[in-house]
Amino acid sequence: MVAPPAALVTGVSGQDGVHLARLLADRGTRVVGTVRPGDPALADMGVYLGGVEVVTHDVRDDEGFRALLQAHRPTMVFNLAGFSSVGASWDHPELVDEVNGAAAERMLAALLDHRDRAGFDVRYLQAGSAEETGDAADSPYARSKVRAHEATTRAREEHDLFACTAVLHNHESPLRPLRFVTRKITRAAAEIALGRRDELALGNLSVARDWGAAADYVDAMVRMLQTQAPTDLVIATGVTHTLQDLLEVAFEAAGAGDPAAYVVPDPALLRPADSPTMTADPSEARRVIDWEATANFEEVVAHMVRVDLARLRTGVEESVDYLDVR
Repeated sequence: MVAPPAALVTGVSGQDGVHLARLLADRGTRVVGTVRPGDPALADMGVYLGGVEVVTHDVRDDEGFRALLQAHRPTMVFNLAGFSSVGASWDHPELVDEVNGAAAERMLAALLDHRDRAGFDVRYLQAGSAEETGDAADSPYARSKVRAHEATTRAREEHDLFACTAVLHNHESPLRPLRFVTRKITRAAAEIALGRRDELALGNLSVARDWGAAADYVDAMVRMLQTQAPTDLVIATGVTHTLQDLLEVAFEAAGAGDPAAYVVPDPALLRPADSPTMTADPSEARRVIDWEATANFEEVVAHMVRVDLARLRTGVEESVDYLDVR
């Protein structure tokens, strides 16, 4: 018996991978998700991936990717895997370029070969980043994302592959790792509210971003592969807030009092380059795929705080109950 067509999601153990895999599975799609060999996140994220066929794969392994295409014959490929920290990318520029940029080029070449050889069309979505432009565009992370974006555009325009890039602005959920400043803040607010810590070291609080909900953004990704014609779209809420705003909303949601009493400035946390403000216009996404964010900034941050409070009170770090934004 031949298995039904699948969606292949690289980086399925990450925040976006989990949300996307669950959305696709809920809609009746067979989901094959990749995790890198030895991925420590899988032990924690596995609770969210029931019904997903998880396979080990290094995105730099070209032959391995071709084997996945042959074995699973996906109709959709979502490339979400990669090096995701802008700040840490400065310490690993070659690795970032290989994982985020060169790997995407090889995936697209494999998809074209697969289509031409097997006559089996596949739609491809590249997870792009708002960091591709702006003051931090020279970071190794941003350059690698530009490389992947350009490769996706070439595959679409020169080889007629259904390939598009979702230019994603910041998006969050309780699944955001603690190394990201947003989760660092929500966790600290919860710990301070419960009397488990008394200070929080942060860098520049004036940076402004367009923050949305990860669950909303993966819905946009799926819609992009369901359109008549492939195109690149900016995915964002259209509303910008500062990190100071996020700090205040988090502390209020936790009942932790005035954050100024706990925040300690730390110059070591400043990035070598950073965009002070990143704004976005999501109107094209609304027009082309009938998409707009359903959760606002305050709801996203408050949800993360509620979950961090629950984690601390129960000792249960991961639970499917944590995904309900309301």
